[in-house]
Amino acid sequence: MALKTTAEYIASGFEKIDADLGYLMECLREVLEELGETGAANHLPWRKDSPAHDSQSPPPRIEQAFSIAFQLLNMVEENASTRTRRLREIEHGLTQEPGCWGEELAKLSQAGFTGSEIADILPEVRVEPVLTAHPTEAKRASVLEQHRAVYSLLSNLEQESLTPTQRDAIRDEIKVVLERLWRSGEILLEKPEVASERRGVGFYLREVFPLALAQLDERLMRSWSQAGFDPALLADPHAWPRLRFGSWVGGDRDGHPLVDAKVTEETLVDLRLNALLVMHRHLGVLAERLPLSSNFQKTPTILDQALVKLWAENPDTASEISRRYSDEPWRQYVLLLQSKLPIVTGIAGNLEMSEEGNKYRMPEELDEDLSLLVDSLHEVGADRLAANAVWPVRRALDVFGFHLAALDIRQNSKFHDKALTQILEATGHPNPNFENWSEAERLEFLNKELESPRPFLYTDAGIGAEADDVLSCYAVLRRHIREFGRGGIGSLIVSMTRQLSDLLVIFVLAREAGLMRWTPEGLACTIPVVPLFETLDDLERSPGLLSGFLNHPVTQRSLIFQQKDRSKVLSLPHSQPIQQVMIGYSDSNKDCGTLASQWALHKAQSAIASAAGDTRIRFFHGRGGTISRGAGPTHRFLGALPHGSIQGDMRVTEQGETIAQKYSNLVTASYNLELLMAGVTGFTVREKRSDSDDPVNAELGDSLAMVSQT
Repeated sequence: MALKTTAEYIASGFEKIDADLGYLMECLREVLEELGETGAANHLPWRKDSPAHDSQSPPPRIEQAFSIAFQLLNMVEENASTRTRRLREIEHGLTQEPGCWGEELAKLSQAGFTGSEIADILPEVRVEPVLTAHPTEAKRASVLEQHRAVYSLLSNLEQESLTPTQRDAIRDEIKVVLERLWRSGEILLEKPEVASERRGVGFYLREVFPLALAQLDERLMRSWSQAGFDPALLADPHAWPRLRFGSWVGGDRDGHPLVDAKVTEETLVDLRLNALLVMHRHLGVLAERLPLSSNFQKTPTILDQALVKLWAENPDTASEISRRYSDEPWRQYVLLLQSKLPIVTGIAGNLEMSEEGNKYRMPEELDEDLSLLVDSLHEVGADRLAANAVWPVRRALDVFGFHLAALDIRQNSKFHDKALTQILEATGHPNPNFENWSEAERLEFLNKELESPRPFLYTDAGIGAEADDVLSCYAVLRRHIREFGRGGIGSLIVSMTRQLSDLLVIFVLAREAGLMRWTPEGLACTIPVVPLFETLDDLERSPGLLSGFLNHPVTQRSLIFQQKDRSKVLSLPHSQPIQQVMIGYSDSNKDCGTLASQWALHKAQSAIASAAGDTRIRFFHGRGGTISRGAGPTHRFLGALPHGSIQGDMRVTEQGETIAQKYSNLVTASYNLELLMAGVTGFTVREKRSDSDDPVNAELGDSLAMVSQT
């Protein structure tokens, strides 16, 4: 049987869209007619039997009907794309989907890279989507839930084994969901509270990404084997590329007055609780997968000794578990590990956080116990169970830890200037107006202050609105780090970074809040300080500014301190210092237009990478959903980045409505994460042998950018 061509797949996809869209429009029409909304029903688009109507007198609520119709169109297109990818994979294998693991590894193999060469680079790969709230996502969370329900039901209809009765039942369910959509307000009429935004982001982090991770890892392993590489090269958990998640919700206070220290503290607690719920769920599944009986294999000594220790730590829980699973030592062990998670069952039956008792404090403690579990399985020859049952739990622990996502703190440089001005006023400085000082005066003052660990004040309240806000936020971070480590804290991002003092002032404010450490060489900051370059002028100045920042002694000590702190728990394969740099797509586009903005971003990244010297740059791309905000297919976006700018390490924002578009459904979420991880890996490996960018293209880019601004 001949394989389909690309054109045939495209034609099949459009046929699928037409059929599904017609089906859903007919369901919506029936719902509206049953509710007495005949006018809106007759005006629905994409109906083959639509009656003629007077376009000059649209019926009531036609806007809502069209809005629902277009949302259904999005679902139909997404489902058709998923089906087309699945059919291509069935016929051609994993190598035909652009940007995915199968294609990337096949291309690397064809280019002459061996499995060992690629495996050596894989641990250097680190990809981090950062979820951010944005006003472009105005749909209510309850409406998004109904969209997910329609998509799921539409996918269920594709099962060929369904009986006519089952198909009718699914159709009835679709109509029920469509009626809910019609009776619900689609958009938020008031600005959402941060707690609402946090719940929305938490859904993806807790419910979608852990499941997508399992699919993502499975596809990497299958693609690796299909490319002809030795699976043993990926046997070590530390040999896999690193996936991380970040969030701005509850931490981004640039122009967001509702985000204060209390909100940030609540957000950190919420992220930790949800991470523990994820691990509780994983350990519960793991216990079910290890019902090995001591009647059929001798319990290893290391497992017996570990059980004795766990029984002594929690005798009441251990007694009940031992009674129920008397001949299943491996299941007992996992359930006892689960009981050590710092959560308990609350009055309402929900799991709540509790640090009391002999609980895990850090994820590394749990990973050490899981490592013992793996050893015990190997000892009885259950290698397959160790790989397939325990591996997903350790992988999830590596990705989500006890923090789920790293929370960034972002604030505008002008806000920091006002905060320091208020601190200087409180100390009686003869010229406290730091905001109006020249850059030379600012640098002279900051450099002198950073030679001493002494803070200006011994209080962090009542100084001024801006100072109180910054210092109270930093105090929350200090307490969290002291109790739970650095895992849940991202970076201190400075919006509108325009001069070196905008970054150094963060060190002084951090010293005031106790976020600096005194080393034998001097002060070092515990949290990364990250510039955000946004306008055309800022992008052009960025290489020189960053070079000055990286050469500053406090920055150098901070990068070394932060790297050592990470190495304690992550077993990093390299010791190169890492400096994160964020580049903004929106403001640069507003400043000079789309083409000039994109070219300025391209040149800035190349120049920054060159100026960094021995420091590794982690670019953080502030992309959005529109072309003007850097949107576009992930693999093409990666391919357009300048030589040397990826270095296996990337953060990228996922903003507003793009979060629902890319991650609402499990298969789509896995696909988009795969594009990002496989793409970063492929380009990183190829850059090991490639030359720099073509200078002819650089001249053409300069010319086009200049013309576009005239």
